[in-house]
Amino acid sequence: MSVRLKLLAPARNSTLLETRFDDDRPLDAAGWHEAERAAPVLCRLAAAELRYCSPSARCRQTGEALGLRPLAQPALRDCDMGRWRGRTLGEVTAAEPRAVEAWLADPRSAPHGGESLLEFITRIGSWLDTRPADDAAGLLAVAEPAVVRAALVYVFQAPPHAYWRIDVQPLSVTTLTGRSGKWDLLLEA
Repeated sequence: MSVRLKLLAPARNSTLLETRFDDDRPLDAAGWHEAERAAPVLCRLAAAELRYCSPSARCRQTGEALGLRPLAQPALRDCDMGRWRGRTLGEVTAAEPRAVEAWLADPRSAPHGGESLLEFITRIGSWLDTRPADDAAGLLAVAEPAVVRAALVYVFQAPPHAYWRIDVQPLSVTTLTGRSGKWDLLLEA
């Protein structure tokens, strides 16, 4: 038994454009427009039997704009950035340059008081591995780009630093197939 899981990145918002650690901002006007324009192509995703989303406002709103009605999953939340939440990378780097260096260099480091990169990847991998394996079941998750990146690192059993080398574009779809501990990436046309 295996499962097909499609991970849909949400439409953009000002947090993404500002390189700001997520602060749960909703979609802006451009993001709503982007999602509405993509709806005719992405509406096929509504065929998934189980539809989830990260609990962030922009993931929920992207799901709404596409008519997906996803169920928020706390386990799919973005990485907990502790006291850095809502600040830009530039602001944090100016205030805490050594902490940022440690965070980027060591995947076990969490100088912000939140989750380490390794803890985040493990949490997302645990969520993946608890999805119901049923050949007939299609799953969809509207998930933050960071969640998609963490899922790919977990699936490929890549070193945590590979996380920084993955770019997830707004409204892109990543398809994973498999079951607990045995996942594959499926590239579709």
